[in-house]
Amino acid sequence: MPDAEALLREQYRRAVKKDGSLDQQRLLDMIVDTYREQRTEIVRTDDAIHAIHLQNISLKEELADTSSNLSKQNAIIEAIVHNLPLGLSVFDANQRLAVCNARFRDLFGFSNKDVEVGTPIATLLSRVPGIEHTTGQPMPARPVKRLPRGTKLRRREWQMHDGRSIESIVTILPDGGSVSIHEDVTDERRAAERIAYIAHHDPLTGLPNRIKFGEEVEQALGRLGPGERLALVHLNLDRFKLVNNTVGLSIGDDILQQVAERLRSSAGSRNILARLGSDEFAILQVGRQQPLNVTALTEQISRELATPFIVGDKQVELSVSAGIAIGPEDGAETHILMKNASVALAHAKADGGRRSRFFTGEMEAQIQVRHALEADLRHAVKNEEFELHYQPLYDVARARISGFEALLRWNHPDRGRISPMEFIPLAEEMGLIADIGRWVLLQACRDAAKWPGDIKVAVNVSAIQFRNGDLPGDVMAAIAAANLSPSRLELEITESVLMENRDQTLPTLHDLKARGIRISMDDFGTGYSSLGYLRSFPFDKIKIDKSFVNDIIDNREAQEIMHVIILLGNALGMRVTVEGVETKSQFDRLRREGCDEIQGYFISPPKPAADVPVLLAAPLASL
Repeated sequence: MPDAEALLREQYRRAVKKDGSLDQQRLLDMIVDTYREQRTEIVRTDDAIHAIHLQNISLKEELADTSSNLSKQNAIIEAIVHNLPLGLSVFDANQRLAVCNARFRDLFGFSNKDVEVGTPIATLLSRVPGIEHTTGQPMPARPVKRLPRGTKLRRREWQMHDGRSIESIVTILPDGGSVSIHEDVTDERRAAERIAYIAHHDPLTGLPNRIKFGEEVEQALGRLGPGERLALVHLNLDRFKLVNNTVGLSIGDDILQQVAERLRSSAGSRNILARLGSDEFAILQVGRQQPLNVTALTEQISRELATPFIVGDKQVELSVSAGIAIGPEDGAETHILMKNASVALAHAKADGGRRSRFFTGEMEAQIQVRHALEADLRHAVKNEEFELHYQPLYDVARARISGFEALLRWNHPDRGRISPMEFIPLAEEMGLIADIGRWVLLQACRDAAKWPGDIKVAVNVSAIQFRNGDLPGDVMAAIAAANLSPSRLELEITESVLMENRDQTLPTLHDLKARGIRISMDDFGTGYSSLGYLRSFPFDKIKIDKSFVNDIIDNREAQEIMHVIILLGNALGMRVTVEGVETKSQFDRLRREGCDEIQGYFISPPKPAADVPVLLAAPLASL
């Protein structure tokens, strides 16, 4: 603002008239105007000062609110940090502790004094009650958000002395500092170990499985030095599927566990034992003289498994087949060595089982033939390529044919006729015998429906047909489809069928007999408990095995046995059929003994269904 005295002098000068006199009114007006301007400026200034004052008050309130909010946020952040389920630690660029939470202290067992701000990281590491399991490992590649330039992730893991596993994910900052989160991963590690164990071990026996065994074989082959050898034994329980089918899967599992224990005992701790499949095991024998020692091992295993297995009130006898491959000559690679042991096993099985076979180069071609036969058998079952031949049952008293036994035949389009002794056991191993049995029942009933009404048909039934499916239902379905009287069907079962699952078989037999089906015990006398089974079930007929017929002419003991069996059958009200009769002298002897029926080549060999009318029309009364 201009100086007041100077302003007044200027106004006075301007109020002087030309004549030198003072214009008082003008001077007064100028003074009033100046006053008014100053008054306005003062008001404006006062208003500005007041506005600034109000603004200061507002700013103070906002600052107070902000400070309060920051305090609350800090409290929340602190609460979160100290209540995290994960441990948290922050170290500065000088590798000194800046921040940590309670979970961090608890995980590593630190005291409050241990984790004071400024504590060097080296000091903390020295106080960890455990051993670092993995140090500074880069994090595995995974989809993560891009990190700032210069930032790195590291994974560290500690195995604590109390058994816990602690994992740390460390974020290394560009300035050298770090932020880490820490987690107790004990349960995860144990779950992973359990999963790994399950993936490499058989759940039933606890033995290594095929995957684990392959890894062991590969490692053993890699460790072989010059001139060193190893033996791989592939074991298979003979006809174990039949055991499962007759005694049930639960008992079968119990038996497999007992088998595993016996194999453990035989294999010892130096050899590696594994279960490859349901009834397949394998042993890797290392550090021994071969093939001498593996031969001794397989012989010991055969002896161990020959002792009957007891499960509850059931007794099961087993045998084992073994295929042996010697490394490295039979295979320097795992898959080749295991394949060749399997090939040798297949030959042991094909030779009847109950034996061991060493791999040879010629076996490969032979096993291909077997595989081809298996494929052909599946095709034959699917397309019903079998046929039935019929062997007469001759009624001695009536001097005529009273029925026929249905016998399965397979005439292969390329291989020609294949013996039932070859393809029936194979069908049982492959699980095809039940389907074949249903076809035989149906076809035999259809053929018999074309014969005279007093001619019966006999069909053999396997143990698997009793165990799998509904045998009474299959029988009645075949009878209904052929419109055959139930009394014309005769089912032949062996003693082994009754032995393997008596509790299920006997009720089934009673059910069939109640429906009018005739039941015959086949191969009578070949087992040790045939007489006991005659007491437990009212058979319609017993068939004496042909082994008793061979010496009936010259052997007095055989004659006495035959005489007693025929008397027994008559006493029990059961017809007696003797099979395997091949000569007239045998026939005459049996007729004198009072045998009811004769079956064998002396009467006729098995014939196709088309020849049955010819056999029925043939004059047999002169026999």
